[in-house]
This record gives sequence, structure tokens and C-alpha cells, in this order.
Amino acid sequence: MNPQIAIRSETQLDVKAIAEVTVAAFSTLEISNHTEQFIVEALRAAKVLVISLVAEVDARVIGHIAFSPVTISDGTANWYGLGPVSVLPEYQRRGIGKALIREGLSRLRAMNARGCCLVGHPDYYRQFGFENPPRLVHEGVPPEVFFALSFDGHTPQGRLAFHDGFNADGQEGAGGGLRRA
Repeated sequence: MNPQIAIRSETQLDVKAIAEVTVAAFSTLEISNHTEQFIVEALRAAKVLVISLVAEVDARVIGHIAFSPVTISDGTANWYGLGPVSVLPEYQRRGIGKALIREGLSRLRAMNARGCCLVGHPDYYRQFGFENPPRLVHEGVPPEVFFALSFDGHTPQGRLAFHDGFNADGQEGAGGGLRRA
């Protein structure tokens, strides 16, 4: 039996479930510093969650994806960062993360975004059209795990920075040192 998955925008009622899903999704990942739930919380508090979607089955939140603005040193505007994306472990490898990513990218395009970037697994994100940008860098991140997807055919050049919320680690006033996935 394949349960019906619904993808929708988050509501205030989803906040606790999103945090729980995020913690569970990253709990066993060695590439994580386990701060992803704090990142989502910080992005929400800063009111920069441009797109925040949940996946649900039988009215239960089982996945989440966030998109927030990024800054690029060449002045290119209207680019966004994808992440984190989380799916409960028991629902992983069933296409839920892919569905969240596709819906989020579709919504970015609909709002005339120029592109999207992320730090993630090299073998996963290429299927969505993401590529390693030769002249766009995210300092401190190996180029093979930094990806960009241009919606208008122009990939910016220079240094990219994710929102400061990505430094959240759950300790007020302290920075994170996380690795994005």
C-alpha cells in the first residue's frame, strides 16, 4: 500500500513537527553537526523562509524543505539557498525528498527567482539539474559539494553566502560550524 503524500506550505501548527522531523532525519548522518533544526528555527525567526514546505501522510508531517535568500559578491540578486531538506528515516528512499525539492524549485521559478544553490551530496542533486558552478564559490566548502541551478541561463560569479541563520546551533549568540546537506 502506498499512502497519499500531500505537499503544502508550512503553517504555525507545523513548527514543532518540523523540528522533530529535522532532528530525526539528521540524527544518524555523520556529515551533520545536528544543528539543522536550529537553522530552520533561525531562518523562520528572521522571516527569511521564502518557501517552507511540508510533506504529510495521513495528516502527519513526515518531511520538510526550506528555501531562503543568499548573498552573492557580484551583486546578483534573487538567488536562493535550498536547505535543509528532511524526511523521517522510515519514509526515506520513497521519493518524498525528491517531491519536496521539485515542488520547491517549481515555486521558486513561479516567483521569478533567478536561481538556487545548495551544499549537498554530489550524486543526488545533479538529477534536478544542479551543477558545480566553476566561478561561484562558497568559502570553506569543497567545490564538489556546492551546487547551483540557474533558472535564467546566467550563473553568478564570486562568493556566495547563505543567510546568517545557517550559523545557528541552539546556543543564543553562538555560531554553528555546521556542514550543510
